[in-house]
Amino acid sequence: MSVGIKPLGAKVVIKKLEAEEKSQGGILLTSSAKEKPQTAEVVAVGPGTKDEPMELKVGDKVVFAKYAGTDVKYEGEEYTIMSQSDILAIVE
Repeated sequence: MSVGIKPLGAKVVIKKLEAEEKSQGGILLTSSAKEKPQTAEVVAVGPGTKDEPMELKVGDKVVFAKYAGTDVKYEGEEYTIMSQSDILAIVE
């Protein structure tokens, strides 16, 4: 899946997964009550650096730090570009 954004160094491009529409108790949430999603799919990866080799690959589902990255809009889609070090875990 090529998104047309090629990250440099140890940067990755992610597409955030949608937030839950319902709370655990079954209450429907308005858009302002939803938490920002902290899970995403990796859509592009940089080559890594000598000091930080790339550990992620396209298609990985990841959890990332809450305020990490820079949001960008490209061809009508919203993506976030962040450092690999801001990725906390891969979801299996």
